Amino acid sequence: MTVKEATNENRHLNRFYYTVDQAVEKPFNWKQMWRLLGYLRPYSKTYLPGAVIAMFISTAVRLIVPILIGKVAFDHILANQNMTMLTYLVIIIAGLYVLSYVGNIFRIKWVNILGQNVIYDLRQHLFSHIQRLSHRFFDRRSAGSIIVRVMNDTNSLQDLFTNGIINLLMDMVMLVGIVVILLVLSPKLALAIMVVLPIMFYISTKLRRNIRRSWQNVRIQQSRMNSHLNESIQGIRITQSFSQEAANGAYFEGLNTDNFKGWRTAVKKSAMFGPVVEMCNALGTIILISYGAFLILQGEANGGIAIGTFVAFGFYIGMFWEPISRLGQVYNQLLMAMSASERIFEFLDEQPDVVDKPGAVDIADIQGAITFDHVQFAYDSDRIALEDISLDVQAGETIALVGHTGSGKSTIANLINRFYDPTKGAVKVDGYDLRDVRLDNLRRDISVVLQDTFIFSGTIMENIRFGRPDATHDEVVEAAQMVGADAFIWGLANGYDTEVEERGNILSAGERQLLSFARALLADPKIIILDEATASIDTETEVKIQEALQRLLEGRTAIIIAHRLSTIRDSDNIFILENGRILENGSHDELMQQHGTYFELVKSQFDMLDAI
Repeated sequence: MTVKEATNENRHLNRFYYTVDQAVEKPFNWKQMWRLLGYLRPYSKTYLPGAVIAMFISTAVRLIVPILIGKVAFDHILANQNMTMLTYLVIIIAGLYVLSYVGNIFRIKWVNILGQNVIYDLRQHLFSHIQRLSHRFFDRRSAGSIIVRVMNDTNSLQDLFTNGIINLLMDMVMLVGIVVILLVLSPKLALAIMVVLPIMFYISTKLRRNIRRSWQNVRIQQSRMNSHLNESIQGIRITQSFSQEAANGAYFEGLNTDNFKGWRTAVKKSAMFGPVVEMCNALGTIILISYGAFLILQGEANGGIAIGTFVAFGFYIGMFWEPISRLGQVYNQLLMAMSASERIFEFLDEQPDVVDKPGAVDIADIQGAITFDHVQFAYDSDRIALEDISLDVQAGETIALVGHTGSGKSTIANLINRFYDPTKGAVKVDGYDLRDVRLDNLRRDISVVLQDTFIFSGTIMENIRFGRPDATHDEVVEAAQMVGADAFIWGLANGYDTEVEERGNILSAGERQLLSFARALLADPKIIILDEATASIDTETEVKIQEALQRLLEGRTAIIIAHRLSTIRDSDNIFILENGRILENGSHDELMQQHGTYFELVKSQFDMLDAI
């Protein structure tokens, strides 16, 4: 397939895949906007009133100066040729402009501080909320789509909070002030000029729907592109190993092109608002000159206007269309903010499926006895993962879960951690239904080691200490020694202070697994879950770990999920799972004597070894 063919095919797939994710026309959601503005509340007594006062000062100066120039300078001072008063007037106007300048400095300063604080609070709130959501939330969404919400969508609100809200208020005050002043100066001339306003509002209303939909489409295209970019970076090794750089680049080109076209369309439609305002400005100026000149010639005594009133009108008309033009820009900001806030509040409105019930208790001293009482569990309605599972694990006992992929082994581990709640039945620890126990209390005494272990950016020391931040240096080293990780750690450039980079890229798979063992054991849990934890470790290293585990698992309850016979044969009880049900259970010797599923599994492993 050529790059061009890949581009066309991926564009087709892109359109097909995202047909559900379309920009839809919705009325302006004032309730959502008030909710968004609620993030200003913590600053309602500090930066917000200061910015508003500064805005009123600078706006008041702009409204006063045309009156001073038109009515005072032209109609009184120049008419009477009073040069002393003219000097005083110039000094007063200069002072007002200095006051306006100072007001603008503080307005810009306080508004930017306000906006940055609001974005900080919103992003922190969103991240903290996501941290508390249940696993079902992450099962349904890609990491890229979540990153887009936390980073891009919150950034989209920055212009609204740093400029949009105060500018909107300032422009509304300016417009109302101008209209009132014009009506006071000359109602006839003011009404004649404002006859163009209905024309402008009619045209802008027609544009509004298209502009809103265009900006919604921009947000959707950006989300798709950022999600794919995150996925591409995460999976770069797979892309390169299959030599799919060209096809992947072609797919990204399709997304990038759609994003480019979306932005171009949105900007083009938004830019149409400016010419509409300019046209209305031109019509208003024509009316001012023609009808204003007629009123001047008519004379004040006959219901006309003075020359100073005409000059003031000229100033105000020039000022009148400026805030209207900015209101169009603010409206675009509001549309973008509405689109972004819809996506942010979608996450904030998500509630975790697994929460502490009212009156949840703490188990003072967890011993580690685990009971599954006729447990059924389904990830979704048409896929049963566990069917009527009943098992008992005594405190300090080691059990193994064995079965084919999808048999329910990891699901049992997830239920013990209470990442999910059972659909039916109950999971108990020390006789307590987990739904009656506080999550933090439960998970503090459980450590999990996964096959695909996750190493955070930072040092070796920080990664091992992750599950127990208050651990001392010696305790960290001791945990590493007990799992056999100490030797390779001291072989690194800076020992325990070595930076492991993102996802532990400088470490081998086996070394990362050893660190996860040390991290789990340092937490000193009462229950340890090993989910294929030795799959990435070579046989020699596994022997060392087995020796350490014999000592470390003593007095603790252990659930081991593994396929290697060497890992599970010493377990007190081995459960054979198939399609979410327990087929057999017993010790290694007992199961071998039954000549059942476990026997066949062990036999097949030995046959494979013999073949090798």
